[in-house]
Amino acid sequence: MTENTKNKLLPLILCAAVIILDQLTKAMVVKYIPRLTVFSDDGVIEILGKYVRLIHVRNNAIAFSMGHTLSRNARSILFAFMPLVIVAMVFAIYFRNNDFTKIQRWAICGILGGGIGNLLDRFFRPEGVVDFVDCWFGGLFGLERWPTFNLADSAVVVCGIIFVLTFLVQVVNDSKKDGKNKGESK
Repeated sequence: MTENTKNKLLPLILCAAVIILDQLTKAMVVKYIPRLTVFSDDGVIEILGKYVRLIHVRNNAIAFSMGHTLSRNARSILFAFMPLVIVAMVFAIYFRNNDFTKIQRWAICGILGGGIGNLLDRFFRPEGVVDFVDCWFGGLFGLERWPTFNLADSAVVVCGIIFVLTFLVQVVNDSKKDGKNKGESK
């Protein structure tokens, strides 16, 4: 196995770990925490008082429940099949591209793991994606609580930030090199 192939395959461990941990945590939430309803807040588990709680809600839309008013068919196409195509495209780009840094490869695999974790819910949990981390937001942007999320969402956000930051650092370093090279050629 070449070094390049190993560098591409090794980060898939993170992808698999995110999928497994995401599905395990969601299965535990479904089994042990009753779904939150408008009539009862039974099953709310306070971790850090009002600041961080575990609850059991379902999201049949996307981030911040956007699209929840769409028909079931429209949601299936927009929130399951299109993301499936995007995940497949990202995998193809991931394996064809030799310019990603090691950190970027790990970040991409974390994003893919999170995306696949939520896609599994979209295909196999008809009530919607299981969300369970509920954080107090103190009224910022009109939100008393941040929209509930799960481990897959966290992986996508954290790894997405890491990817963007490493990309920006790469762009800055490349522009410094270009500037230095132009100065030397005069």
